[in-house]
Amino acid sequence: MRALIAWVSLMVSLGCGPDGAPASRAALLSEHVPRIKNILQQDRQRHHQGIVVAADLVARGFLVEDPETRERQMRTVLRRIQEPAARGNVPHFVASPMTFLAAVGTDGIVIARDSDEDAMKGLDFGERYPVVRAALETGARGYALGEFASVEEGEPSSWSMLFVAPARHEGRVVGAVVAGIPLWRSAQRISRQLRVDHAPEIERGLTLWAYLYKGDRVFSSLDAPPELNEFLPDATARAAGLTRSPGGFTGEFQAYQRWYGFVVVPTPGVAEDVGMIVVRGEPPL
Repeated sequence: MRALIAWVSLMVSLGCGPDGAPASRAALLSEHVPRIKNILQQDRQRHHQGIVVAADLVARGFLVEDPETRERQMRTVLRRIQEPAARGNVPHFVASPMTFLAAVGTDGIVIARDSDEDAMKGLDFGERYPVVRAALETGARGYALGEFASVEEGEPSSWSMLFVAPARHEGRVVGAVVAGIPLWRSAQRISRQLRVDHAPEIERGLTLWAYLYKGDRVFSSLDAPPELNEFLPDATARAAGLTRSPGGFTGEFQAYQRWYGFVVVPTPGVAEDVGMIVVRGEPPL
């Protein structure tokens, strides 16, 4: 059944008759894709800039000699940067979907993150993530997509956009600061922004959700309707569509007596094998 749905969805060049979703597909291409690309680009720019400010704010904390004191003070500063009332310290992080801000010593080991529940403490980020090692060894600010093992047994790993900046004191690299935005949180931010942008239409019944995919996995907002998941183009359908149209493609499906349009577009600025899926269904007549 799923393969049939994917095959029908990809027949975009043949059209789907009067009962398809031409209006949804047109809006996805002309309006939503440019908007989402802009959101992703702005978020990356803000975090590239903000992580440098954050590194400057915590740089002196790396100089504290006592390990326990250093960890406690570093965690306090990192948490304050993350608190809404204190985000004026790093204005680039306002409305950020990041889930952690961590301080890493020159040995690559995480000293602390911005939470008392700190499963990251002691992890070797320098070994795991070349972008962190480069910041410590060369003083280069960087970005990469990083994989994180699940803290719950049997659960799949997660993928996060990592923004890294070296912390310097008197010109010397004394550590690094890392901010992480999971793909699901980015998808959630995009979906919520789209729903704010189109609030009157949403109230009239418009369906509009954004997803991010990496490889064969799809990441969505926690409040996205699960009943639509089975109709999203799977990895095979996405690969076939992008082979025919590398810049992206549209399709449509019928679910629960309603037509939906979707678009699949790569986002190489996030990572080479990452892209977006956006689904739109028009309000009932």
